[in-house]
Amino acid sequence: MNDDPVLFVYILECSDRTLYTGWTNNMEKRLQEHNEGKSGAKYTRGRRPVRLVYRELCPTKSDALKRERDIKKLSRAQKLLLIESGYPG
Repeated sequence: MNDDPVLFVYILECSDRTLYTGWTNNMEKRLQEHNEGKSGAKYTRGRRPVRLVYRELCPTKSDALKRERDIKKLSRAQKLLLIESGYPG
């Protein structure tokens, strides 16, 4: 049995239409945290509600952090193209 955690890199669309990128090992819980504002990112607290528009699986925490960093470097237009490509994970 494989006990490795499932890790996701994700993009949220905030109520002001800005995009937020993060990573987590529990997508449902993290989305709830962002929308409740308790332990979500400071960036999203004033921009609720947020909705999940993209996610992808990453095999390791190191891969998730690298992928998050790479996505954050993309322009908004590039992120929108990534989102349009759908959920690969």
